[in-house]
Amino acid sequence: MLAATLLVPHAADASASATLTLADFDTTAIGGIETDVLEMALGAASCAVSSGNVKNPGTLTVIDYSKPSSQPRLWVFDLKSKELLYEELVAHGQGSGANMAMQFSNLDESHQTSLGLFVTQDTYVGKNGYSLRLDGLDRGINDRARDRAIVMHGAPYVSPSFVKANGRLGRSWGCPAVSDAVAKKMIDRVKGGGLVFAYYPDAKLIKTSKYLGGCRA
Repeated sequence: MLAATLLVPHAADASASATLTLADFDTTAIGGIETDVLEMALGAASCAVSSGNVKNPGTLTVIDYSKPSSQPRLWVFDLKSKELLYEELVAHGQGSGANMAMQFSNLDESHQTSLGLFVTQDTYVGKNGYSLRLDGLDRGINDRARDRAIVMHGAPYVSPSFVKANGRLGRSWGCPAVSDAVAKKMIDRVKGGGLVFAYYPDAKLIKTSKYLGGCRA
């Protein structure tokens, strides 16, 4: 596999950089994430930092929507310690599919999940409780996330008991909804400049994302 390089400024010297590669992670302690998906996420994060679009992200959240909603498919990594912090269930949008997400969109009222790279912003309390705003960094793929109110939040339909009763998670209107039991702590851990990479083997994402394929201009 190709190594992904992430430029991370040191606290003492903003111009300094360190490299972060898949080899820096203990692959026996990264949970159920596929190594090629993590490597792709690290590459996207690297491009975002080297292009100046984000600065010193502390965490990288990876969602693999090629997995069914009934399985854990969200992982949060600490980019400094290279440790896995969370491995969780996460819902997708009603318009994207039932147990498997099959369709993705950047359009208003589609109720579909968006793919690509996001940066976490501030939190607020809304109709879904404690929530985290996300800004999409991929033009034409997820850059309407803020307008669409695509946020991370807790939901009662995200739990093992819901899966046991229904064979899948409940679905959002496009938000990456997580378990109420973990939402507050996880949101507080990743808020304020962390990165989120939502993956699916989607031809449009892979072909047009600015942050894949060697940092496209």
